[in-house]
Amino acid sequence: MSQTPNTSSGDAKPSPDGGDLRTRIHRRLLESIDLNQARQLPQEQLRKECAQRVETLLHGEGKPLTAAEKERLITQVMDDIFGLGPLEDILRDPDISDILINGPKQIYVEKKGRLQLSEINFRDNDHLLTVIQRIASGVGRRVDESTPMLDARLKDGSRVNAIISPLALDGHSVSIRRFGNIPFTLEKLMEVGAMTPEMQKFLQAAVASRLNIIISGGTGSGKTTLLNCMSRCIPEGERVLTIEDAAELRLQRDHVVRLETRPANVEGKGLITQRDLVKNALRMRPDRVVIGELRGGEALDMLQAMNTGHDGSMTTLHSNGTRDTIRRLESMVSMAGLDFPISTIRQQISSAVQLLVHADRLTGGRRKVTAVSEITGMESDVVLLQDVFRFVQTGLDEEGNAQGYHEACGVRPKVLEQMRAEGHELPDELFHKGKLENGKPRTSATAQIRMVRPGKGAA
Repeated sequence: MSQTPNTSSGDAKPSPDGGDLRTRIHRRLLESIDLNQARQLPQEQLRKECAQRVETLLHGEGKPLTAAEKERLITQVMDDIFGLGPLEDILRDPDISDILINGPKQIYVEKKGRLQLSEINFRDNDHLLTVIQRIASGVGRRVDESTPMLDARLKDGSRVNAIISPLALDGHSVSIRRFGNIPFTLEKLMEVGAMTPEMQKFLQAAVASRLNIIISGGTGSGKTTLLNCMSRCIPEGERVLTIEDAAELRLQRDHVVRLETRPANVEGKGLITQRDLVKNALRMRPDRVVIGELRGGEALDMLQAMNTGHDGSMTTLHSNGTRDTIRRLESMVSMAGLDFPISTIRQQISSAVQLLVHADRLTGGRRKVTAVSEITGMESDVVLLQDVFRFVQTGLDEEGNAQGYHEACGVRPKVLEQMRAEGHELPDELFHKGKLENGKPRTSATAQIRMVRPGKGAA
């Protein structure tokens, strides 16, 4: 921090507009310090020196500020220079799950399931672009006119997508999906009503028994959170490899090897896709392979891995339901370019995957596991599915939130035999048809036995 601030007032006149004052202080402070040198200093020392310079600059402005206003100004200036600017204020709020930036003056946040307009904004498009480029450089990527789209992550694991002008017509656009600092567990999801104790026990046993599982759902439905929760059930001592476009999984395990794709450089070279990483991962002696999200031809490589000894693998994909998940898998396998007959693709799916778990973001913002379905085999050219558990929506409450209940579908899952062989004994009563009330015993009316033979469920 070798330079000295210029305290002459010049054309800078005191202004009642705090935004103008902050802009002037920010600009002058930026001119007065060597950023490369400043970033090498400890945070406490850096903040102290910045505070002293802000005091000097404020004196030159001739406008007194209260201690609280001064502290806030220092924090904002520090955020602008060394952090992510106005975003830092939002990122300090643990209740915010999504940040949606539509140009410099319009920032929406999702807080406790509700989308609302934030009072915070950027000075202009250039200010927003500086923050986007800072995010990109933090993960070794770039965003400019030649590469106007960005998939990246923040230090806390939050997922970031950005697209800049002129592709974004109303100013640079940024979407940030945040993940809580306190990792969720299946027990926590049960406590908040996303699933019931019966579902939690079944999913826990399914992961521990090395079933191959696909988690599906729409945007913002909680697929990644659910995958992170289920990873906690992987037994100790297993080697897990994760493959992602932008690393956002936080598996609750010790022995995890994380792989991330790489985009092509400016010359169009150096591209590493998920397909490349899946093929390489199989040479790294994994016990399980976890793909953050299937999007294309890597679905074929994932199915082949599941079919060749990598039991217990998991992934997520976008779909509207468990039956739609099968159709999405078929299309993504076709994208591998090998021209397999549809019957062959369906045979691969039915032999590789045992369980489909679907999550939904319901009206009002609440997220729930809405279906747990088992693949029981093939009949002609149709993959057979049977629902084990599902969510039934009954309406909306006074606040506009979806209401309903989970129910067991009255089928005895075929995978129970594999679970029991792996030492996980689940009672048949867990699957008796009837309404499941979280934390409450079922009444005799809903506990009656009505079992369906495996393989004869919904096709």
